Amino acid sequence: MAFRLFGRAEQPAPVVEKKASATGRVVALAAGSGRVVWSPRDIGSMTRAGFVGNPVGFRSVKMIAEAAAAVPLLCQDRKARYDTHPIMDLLRRPNPGQGRAELFEALFGQLLLSGNGYLEAVGETAQGLPVELHVLRSDRMNIVPGADGWPVAFEYSVGGKKHRFDMTGSPDPICHIKSFHPTDDHYGLSPMQAAAVAVDVHNSSSAWSKALLDNAARPSGAIVYRGADGQGSLSPDQYDRLVTEMEMHHQGARNAGRPMLLEGGLDWKPMGFSPSDMEFHETKLAASREIALAFGVPPMLLGIPGDATYANYAEANRAFYRLTVLPLVTRVAASVAWWLSEHLGVEVDLRPDPDQIPALAEERDQHWRRVGEASFLTDAEKRAALGLPPLAEG
Repeated sequence: MAFRLFGRAEQPAPVVEKKASATGRVVALAAGSGRVVWSPRDIGSMTRAGFVGNPVGFRSVKMIAEAAAAVPLLCQDRKARYDTHPIMDLLRRPNPGQGRAELFEALFGQLLLSGNGYLEAVGETAQGLPVELHVLRSDRMNIVPGADGWPVAFEYSVGGKKHRFDMTGSPDPICHIKSFHPTDDHYGLSPMQAAAVAVDVHNSSSAWSKALLDNAARPSGAIVYRGADGQGSLSPDQYDRLVTEMEMHHQGARNAGRPMLLEGGLDWKPMGFSPSDMEFHETKLAASREIALAFGVPPMLLGIPGDATYANYAEANRAFYRLTVLPLVTRVAASVAWWLSEHLGVEVDLRPDPDQIPALAEERDQHWRRVGEASFLTDAEKRAALGLPPLAEG
């Protein structure tokens, strides 16, 4: 045995002789070459690759977050709709550094990039509502599940320090909004994860284009040597001199267009693009459309050519609000309203007001006209069909 128990001196482990193959490194390199290299799938890496470093992902997230944050919200309960309400006052200025639009833009952005959004309640007013609301970064938050599987706490890590939010009492200090995830009970699935492959393809295409431009935007070619006596190889000195000349005078953007002077026996054979290289641009556009599709943004709104799904820009913009923005705002507003209702002690509903969205004006006019002309409906039924609270008696 290599050691003894009960405090006795340990015997040194036998030294095992290891031999390294001279071709080991080459074999390892050859085994790894040609494999597809994907970027990491953690929140930080996907945010840097798909939002900070990708124009299609950046614009998609910005368009959705800004449009959703600008949608007016209605505050009402089962009896009335309120023009002024403590919840609306809180949302109008949630904290000293942010207004309503900034807070919700950050919340929607976190939800789109990570699939999770976290709102923190700070302080408490006499009515029970928080004094301030703050959006917490999703990549810093960890859920602590209890014995029954439900979260009992949230841990927020910053600079090596952790702050624990207890979720066993009421009201909850954290409002967790998550997207649907079929295989995770605690964290949501972000559109960025679904578009990760397309983001990698798009970024690799951009890097390939940059490398091509650095090489004077020309395909590579071959220099063929034919000696006077039929030999087809250069001497070591001739080869080194030729490589030096190519690197110094015929590579890089600064040498674009410079003519090449070849000495006797050297012949330049340009290599054109293959059909697969010619389809490279279409591959990048296809990746752009896949990224936009994952986020629910019509490619026409992003200026991506080749998409003829919608007849015109107005129709695409209407579909963008109807299919992407409004469902997102409805879900987030309902979660925030229920969370704040626990603080307030009275159930209040927050919902988007589609009547104040210019892109949906035509649809809303048709809906109002259709309901208004329905003679078989009473005024109370018409108000209910339009989502309005009943009129006060008298």
